[in-house]
Amino acid sequence: MVEENVKITFMKLKVGQKAPDFKLRDQNGDYHKLSSYKGKWVLLYFYPRDNTPGCTKEACGIRDNFKDFKKLEVEVLGVSTDSVESHKRFSSKYSLSFTLLSDEGKVAVKNYGVWGKKKFLGREFQGTLRTSFLIDPKGKIAKIYEKVNPLKHAKEVIDSVKIIKGGDYKN
Repeated sequence: MVEENVKITFMKLKVGQKAPDFKLRDQNGDYHKLSSYKGKWVLLYFYPRDNTPGCTKEACGIRDNFKDFKKLEVEVLGVSTDSVESHKRFSSKYSLSFTLLSDEGKVAVKNYGVWGKKKFLGREFQGTLRTSFLIDPKGKIAKIYEKVNPLKHAKEVIDSVKIIKGGDYKN
């Protein structure tokens, strides 16, 4: 479902730029807007599909390190073009303790520049590029993670946040 009055921008985002706002439903059907997270650090991670090997490894890696995200005061929002129902099953099956957002209308994936050409088994198609954005409390992009390694991503983000926050990190 595409939200009304949502502008699609198709641009390459950069560190320091204001993160595009969105309004998407989570695995429980509740709406979330990025602007509602102002004042908090947010890991906004885009992934191709629920229940696929790489996406499952990435989600479970975040789940297994979730206490560190909480300690660092980082909210985690996973986004794919799967349905709310698919997210609900995926979240339940793997006991995910963070929010999954459904972007069936492909508004956020396009606004964040993560919808593009992919190749799999020699076939080309359009899909979500595995990319993450670390967003600071002012709503600006602090770091962009492209071509994410699902097995190492959670630790990579945690290490980045510790470095970025520097003296603000509470051990």
